[in-house]
Amino acid sequence: MSAVPKNRLRQRAVKRDPHGGDLFVFRGRAGSLVKLIWHDGIGMSLYSKRLENGRFVWPSAKDGTVSLTASQLACLLDGIDWRNPQYSWRPQSAG
Repeated sequence: MSAVPKNRLRQRAVKRDPHGGDLFVFRGRAGSLVKLIWHDGIGMSLYSKRLENGRFVWPSAKDGTVSLTASQLACLLDGIDWRNPQYSWRPQSAG
């Protein structure tokens, strides 16, 4: 049996090209840490964020991957429940 590098196993697991411009987001076990990996055309970049309080709301991935809009990702990274964001105020009247 030949050894396969871990990055090849991950590439096969998510069935996406890591050099294709997609953003890959991974969450730590405790839920308070996320790591983002992407290829910007020059090289791989890594971003990590840890919440001091609370946990990141994580989507359930039925087939192993989830597609999020830019707004949903922004909410996720801010620790907001992106599935049902709540406004902090409501307008009293329109127009």
